[in-house]
Amino acid sequence: MTAPSTHPEAAGTASGTPGNPETSDLRLVVLDMAGTTVADGGLVERAFSRAAAELGVEPGGADHTAKLDYVRATMGESKITVFRALFGDEETAQRGNAAFETAYAELVDGGECRPLPGARETIEELRESGRKVVLTTGFSRVTQDAILDALGWQGLADLTLCPADAGRGRPYPDMVLTALLRTGTDSVRQIAVAGDTAYDMLTGVRAGAPLVAGVLTGAHDEARLIAAGATHVLGSVAELPAAIAGLETPR
Repeated sequence: MTAPSTHPEAAGTASGTPGNPETSDLRLVVLDMAGTTVADGGLVERAFSRAAAELGVEPGGADHTAKLDYVRATMGESKITVFRALFGDEETAQRGNAAFETAYAELVDGGECRPLPGARETIEELRESGRKVVLTTGFSRVTQDAILDALGWQGLADLTLCPADAGRGRPYPDMVLTALLRTGTDSVRQIAVAGDTAYDMLTGVRAGAPLVAGVLTGAHDEARLIAAGATHVLGSVAELPAAIAGLETPR
C-alpha cells in the first residue's frame, strides 16, 4: 500500500515518481533492524523493565508505566538518548543503558531473536540487483553484533551501523549519511530508507531520501508513520523491492 507523505519536513523529498530522473537509480538501501528486519517480540520493553528495576523503578508502578510509555513513543531512537531523557543525570543514564544492553543481550542469547519473514531474502535480492544494503540500529555495537551473530547475519549486508559509528542516532540523519559516505553512493537522491518507527521516517526525510518506507511489523502504526514523513507504508520489508521498482525510471 502506498501512502502520501503529510509531514512538513518531507516536502520536496517524497515527490519521486516513475519518470523522475532524480529517483531513477536507487543504489543504497538503509534498513532498520528490530521491528523491520528482525522480530522485536517485546524484547525492548522487557529489557527496559529489567534495567529500570535495577535503577529502583518498581514494575507496575505509575513511574514505571510513564517511563515505559516514553520508551514506546521513542522506539527507534538511540537507547542512551532515551535513558538520558528518562533519568536526567549522565551517570544514571549510563548505568541504565548498560543494564538494558545486558538484559537485551541475554534475551538474544536465550534464543528470543528471529528474522522477520522474507527479511533475509529481501536483503539478498536487493544486493543481487546491484544495490548496497546497510543495516542500522539504535542499539550499541555490542548488542547489534549479538543480534547479527544470533541470526547468522554477519556479512549479509554490505555494512552495519550503530549510533556510535555515525555521531548521533535517530531521528538525526547521521547513520543514513554515514551509509552514503561509506558505500560511495553519489547522492542522497539514490537512497531508500525503511523502518518501523516514526524516528526511522524522520531520519530518512532529514537525509533527503526520495523513498522513505514505513513497515507495519514493528512499533508504530500507519498513521504515525505517515505523519512522520513516510512516502510508502508497507505490510513488511518483503514488499520493499517492489516499492523501489515502482519508483524507479524504467531503463
